Amino acid sequence: MEIPNWEDYESLRKESEYAAWVIYNRYYLNHYTISVHELKHPYNQLEIFNSLLKSNGIVFNNAGGEIKTSGDGLLKQSSTVAQTINAKFSCGNTLPISGSYVEFAERLPLPEFNSNKKLNRNQRREGFETSNADKIFESTFTSQTKRK
Repeated sequence: MEIPNWEDYESLRKESEYAAWVIYNRYYLNHYTISVHELKHPYNQLEIFNSLLKSNGIVFNNAGGEIKTSGDGLLKQSSTVAQTINAKFSCGNTLPISGSYVEFAERLPLPEFNSNKKLNRNQRREGFETSNADKIFESTFTSQTKRK
C-alpha cells in the first residue's frame, strides 16, 4: 500500500479525520488502553489517576467531557490528546499529523459483587460503549490536537 500524497490525505480528512488517520498510518497502533482499576489505591480511580497525569502536563481529550461514563455508570473512560508527528507524504512533503494516544478505563464492579475484595474480570463491567468510543476516537481530531 502506497503512502498517500498530501492532497489526498487532506481531502479525505475533510470528510473523516479518522479515515485520514487510517489511510496514512495503516496498521500502526491508534491507541492502547490502561485499565486503571488494576492499579494500586488511590490511582485505581480514574479521577485521581487523571489528576496525577494532568499535574505532569498531560493533555486530555475533552470531547464529551474529560471522563466519558456509560449509561449504567460502571464504565469510565478518558484519553490523552494524540501527539503530533511529522509525516512524510508520497509527494515528498513532511507535514504534521496526529499520531497515537492512550486511553484509560475504569471498569467498576457489577452490582452483585462486593468491591472490598480482589475482583476477577468477570465481576467487573465488560463490553464496549459506542457513545464513549465515539468521543474517545476524537483524540486524533484537530479539534483536540490544536488545543494544546
